[in-house]
Amino acid sequence: MTSAHPAQDGRPGRHAISVIAHRGASEDAPEHTLAAYRRAIEDGADALECDVRLTADGHLVCVHDRRVNRTSNGRGSVSALELADLATLDFGSWKDEGTGHEAPDRQHEDPERTSVLTLERLLELVADADRRVELAIETKHPTRWAGQVEERLVELLTRFGYAGPAPRADRTSPVRVMSFSARSLHRVRAAAPGIPGVYLMQFLTPRHRDGRLPPGVGIAGPGIRILRAHPEYVEKAHRAGHRVHVWTVNDSADVELCRELGVDAVITNRPKQVRNQLGLG
Repeated sequence: MTSAHPAQDGRPGRHAISVIAHRGASEDAPEHTLAAYRRAIEDGADALECDVRLTADGHLVCVHDRRVNRTSNGRGSVSALELADLATLDFGSWKDEGTGHEAPDRQHEDPERTSVLTLERLLELVADADRRVELAIETKHPTRWAGQVEERLVELLTRFGYAGPAPRADRTSPVRVMSFSARSLHRVRAAAPGIPGVYLMQFLTPRHRDGRLPPGVGIAGPGIRILRAHPEYVEKAHRAGHRVHVWTVNDSADVELCRELGVDAVITNRPKQVRNQLGLG
């Protein structure tokens, strides 16, 4: 796999902003489907973001919600269903229905657009890419499986060669784990210290306002609303030695705000458009 880095912002003193595809290119294809991630790679995304949940029979699948009701034609909790159950569901037609297009015939649909996606298959897609594509994996909590999620995740990343130390000091891991749960990040760090952690924040609590993060975590993951209300946070986090990855940045004004504040990465449903706005296309 060759290494590809984001193009540089041409203005003096500006570093490159990494563009991360949120659930794939999810504005153009159903979220968390293989089609959405293929599209994101084609659109030049520097990294892919996914949420993972553990099925009843121990498989990590890329599904955001606790239940499958919103993004499939089925019902029930991911943690109570087996992979074979999820494989019978249509995870893509809702996207076509939502845009006013006629839902595809089940017999003629594109399985890459409708089938449940396992994390293992997504890792294979990244490994087969003809350039460096990073992967940001979010663990969803709370869940009935608790620490088994991180245990299975580390096992899978180890199998793909991502859980060990970076081969060179100047080359960061292509995979990182994100969570709103500091405990989840601690579990991953304890099992695989070489995998970077991203602490996601929906609100800026007093203990983190000065840029501090949970022990061992090097990347802050504030929501865009935090930056709108507290633009000074980026400088504080950088001063504390942390990178800043912001979610979910879709509006052009928010993209510009992130550029002006000097964030390190933006997570967006629209990787192609955001890259074009940033002059990276």
